[in-house]
Amino acid sequence: MPKDISIKSVLIVGSGPIVIGQACEFDYSGSQAARSLREEGIKVILINSNPATIMTDPMMADKVYLLPLTIESIEQILQENQIDAVLPTMGGQTALNLCKEADELGIWEQYNCRMIGVDVKAINTAEDRELFRQLMVKIGIGTSPSKVANSILEGKEFAQEIGFPLVIRSSFTLGGSGGGFVHNKSELDEALKVGLEASPIHEVLVEKAVLGWKEYELELLRDKNDNVVIICTVENLDPMGVHTGDSITVAPAMTLSDTAFQDMRNKAILMMRSLGNFAGGCNVQFALNPQTEELIAVEINPRVSRSSALASKATGYPIAKIAAKLAIGYSLDELKNQITQTTSAYFEPALDYVIVKIPRWNFDKFKGANDTLGLQMKSVGEVMAIGRSFNEALQKACQSLENEAVGLGYYGKSLMKSQDIIEYIKTPKWDRIFRIKDALMQGVTVKTIAQATGIDRWFLYQIQSLCSIEIEMGKHTIESLPDDLLKLAKRNGFGDEQISRILHGNCTDEAVYEKRKALGITRVYKMVDTCAAEFESNTNYFYSTFEG
Repeated sequence: MPKDISIKSVLIVGSGPIVIGQACEFDYSGSQAARSLREEGIKVILINSNPATIMTDPMMADKVYLLPLTIESIEQILQENQIDAVLPTMGGQTALNLCKEADELGIWEQYNCRMIGVDVKAINTAEDRELFRQLMVKIGIGTSPSKVANSILEGKEFAQEIGFPLVIRSSFTLGGSGGGFVHNKSELDEALKVGLEASPIHEVLVEKAVLGWKEYELELLRDKNDNVVIICTVENLDPMGVHTGDSITVAPAMTLSDTAFQDMRNKAILMMRSLGNFAGGCNVQFALNPQTEELIAVEINPRVSRSSALASKATGYPIAKIAAKLAIGYSLDELKNQITQTTSAYFEPALDYVIVKIPRWNFDKFKGANDTLGLQMKSVGEVMAIGRSFNEALQKACQSLENEAVGLGYYGKSLMKSQDIIEYIKTPKWDRIFRIKDALMQGVTVKTIAQATGIDRWFLYQIQSLCSIEIEMGKHTIESLPDDLLKLAKRNGFGDEQISRILHGNCTDEAVYEKRKALGITRVYKMVDTCAAEFESNTNYFYSTFEG
């Protein structure tokens, strides 16, 4: 069936001020959705209290309200406009909570406006920790032993039952706000107090911590006919214990066995279909036991998210744009694939490149802030790099961080002793990936680092191969550097400046550039192709590589 012709006007709810844990990624989604709906001849009214966004540009919507995200503002807009539907899934948790509150007060019904893209049942089930746990039990998907608490006393009673370490997760919050790990009794009271205060419904989930398990995130789309596609599978380099927004993430997933991947796909689709009758985007997080491949569900978000924005750029598949069209009644097979322009949107991207996302932090601006990474998201942005291999993408991402790193390394800076490094990398911090490289350069084994960090050995072996190339280059001057070694270094993401610092002698990055140029080692540009060249692609952005 084509779109619902009764929908003539839609209210899009933004995410409000840009704060740590909820940033400009929702602006990307909201802008895509506004354009997508206007393409269909639908009048778009938009509310967002943040003027420093693209979505609030007068060109984006037919009418823009720069008002606080409150019930009073919603009522004002509904009184001033004839609005048929509200789309709450483009403004993060802020928009979901506001639209849920308006529904509970009967405001949508009063003004003959309906919610599209998600329903209240789905919001409640996904965000209420106890309802989510009950749903997982009902559909046969494992979760960590847990119990909901509405008071400190309740939380302490359950903590005594299951023992430490524990995770405290607040209900109806974003970016892990209010969450934290509890390793012993002395930390429990404060963690429960913080979690209960952060939750708008004064509720936390007290859960057995699965520290050290691997974490994955899947981005899905679903239409009204219950068709589901998985757009992207993202693997966290950091194990469970670091908020996915603060973790280095890689797409596609690198270390999953085929059986574990199929199990994860099936469970993600089952979870999305069990949430209720809605059409739109969703993301699902899983934890996987690296020894047994046991899989447990961590959470599901019935909205586009920070990860959706990343997945859109990573795959070229416009998730928010398609989600908006699904919300107004289209099915996936009716929509044109934006990349090929010939096949339908009912397809799953296949990547022939690797994406690495590294978060960015500004701890230097917040003197005295705790720079240990945990359940509460602390990053203020992120960089994304595309390469033909994990190593190339990782080094390109490190070069983009604007923190004086030159690729994966701080050259000319003092190194810790190996024993100090091993102790240091046990705690997740913003610079752990650089310290891991330092440890490998000093001869610390992959096994030792894997035990200290919980990071999968595959990633560590890749970084070790970068160290081997660096050590080999360090034996040469620019004149004696073998052509094949220079070519290998460029294919592994080493920048000209990085190579000049590694080589013996007084070498400049210009000298490296001139040498590789003379050898014909130059950049080529490849298209972000979601079809792995199976169909002709029309994506309009490219990435550079030295693969040839």
